[in-house]
Amino acid sequence: MDITRSVRWFSLLFLLGLLSCCGQDRTKLLGGPCEGCEAIYEYGERKLSPVDTLPLFGLEPRLKISGTVFKADGKTPARDVILYIYQTDRQGIYRRIGEEKGWGRRHGSIRGWVRTGPDGRYTFYTFRPGAYPDGREPEHIHLTIKEPGKREYYVDDYHFHDDILLTEERRARLRNRAGSGIVMPTKQNGIYLVERDLFLGKNIPNYE
Repeated sequence: MDITRSVRWFSLLFLLGLLSCCGQDRTKLLGGPCEGCEAIYEYGERKLSPVDTLPLFGLEPRLKISGTVFKADGKTPARDVILYIYQTDRQGIYRRIGEEKGWGRRHGSIRGWVRTGPDGRYTFYTFRPGAYPDGREPEHIHLTIKEPGKREYYVDDYHFHDDILLTEERRARLRNRAGSGIVMPTKQNGIYLVERDLFLGKNIPNYE
């Protein structure tokens, strides 16, 4: 009877230790837990370039989102960094246009991928998304990063400085992962230009 009780006791301790270990490892993930970040690999057989045009680009107001990705030193351009963005349509819905698979079922069809070149530059052609229909979130574009030799992680969304839903309270909660994501579009030749540089590892938990 004592042996049986001892075996049960040690089994319980082992299980608790295993759960504790797993939970600890999870908190040490680069950037922390990131639901849906694996969608960055769903570009399939496409050969990625520094420029991509998202579906429904013709919708107004059109955006050209550009910038430079810098290494952790904040000065050196980073090449071969994959960026993945997705967003809502003008009604604030993650619209599905075709037979989406994988994370496309949740992220919708309005998404795109680029890979930086030697100069670290990237460009997305898209349009300004709408806020969620219930008004609980300001307009935003999601962004995930995958740099060589590291796992993928999310960074601050693109937010728009002139969005009335982007209150001071919401701004204060932003973590500035990879730098601030608040942008101010400027109109030029019929399209709104957005410039945002990205700094690898900045304010990213467990970055080494």
